Amino acid sequence: MKLSKVGAAAAIAVALALTATACGGDSDKPAGDASSSAGAKKDKIVIGIKFDQPGVGLKTPDGKFTGFDVDVATYVAKELGYTPEQIEFKQAVSAERENLIANGDVKLVVASYSINDKRKAKVDFAGPYFLAHQDLLVRADDTSITKAEDLNKKKLCSVTGSTSAQNVKTKLAPEADLLELGGYSECLTGLENKKVDALTTDNSILAGYAAQDKNKGKFKLVGLSLSNENYGIGLKKGDKELQTKVNAAIKKMEADGAWAKAVEKNFGPSGYKAEPAPAVTEGS
Repeated sequence: MKLSKVGAAAAIAVALALTATACGGDSDKPAGDASSSAGAKKDKIVIGIKFDQPGVGLKTPDGKFTGFDVDVATYVAKELGYTPEQIEFKQAVSAERENLIANGDVKLVVASYSINDKRKAKVDFAGPYFLAHQDLLVRADDTSITKAEDLNKKKLCSVTGSTSAQNVKTKLAPEADLLELGGYSECLTGLENKKVDALTTDNSILAGYAAQDKNKGKFKLVGLSLSNENYGIGLKKGDKELQTKVNAAIKKMEADGAWAKAVEKNFGPSGYKAEPAPAVTEGS
């Protein structure tokens, strides 16, 4: 009788072990053949985006996400094996993008993230996937600012961690009174209330703000090209496999027409004319 109990217990243990193996103990690993990770389904991917940039990356009051960067992120995630429901979007403010990547809080950052050498010392990029130009946004009735030099002695607003304000301050209008805030929405409020005279960042972002229904007729772009801003997808330094896969996804998005559709959908209504898709050069 004792032998029978031992045998039964052993059988139960084996059955439990087989059940645990079938269920899979590591929720982060893809189901199916691990060698085909590009097409495999995983639990989720965390991607950093902007939450406050209309047309680029915006979290709406009902909790949805819209914008060109959101469409790019969704497409790239699909090519990596994730459905839209498996994407978790995390806010990536300008000053925290490198930290989010380095700490492993996000897998990718798709957040109007201009590629430059200073950032490449800390993270790697895939892309670029978009070319923007730095411009100025002013009040619609302001005729005193038509070029960057006009910002001298005036109040200029941008976001902490952004390259745009420093570009003006160090190269174009060194006597500008620079105010750096946490988000572009705060700068926009200051511009409307005449606390600042101009807001500077990429023209794609400024166009999105100016095109919002609540802002129509209040602001205008000066129409300058103060710099070239190549947007890249940030990822952990040294992850060449992921970089290669993301580059391939960007190229596919451009080739199959999805990139052009996303540009028209997000920027077309504002009248903003985007540059053609740039060549993918990072990692090559």
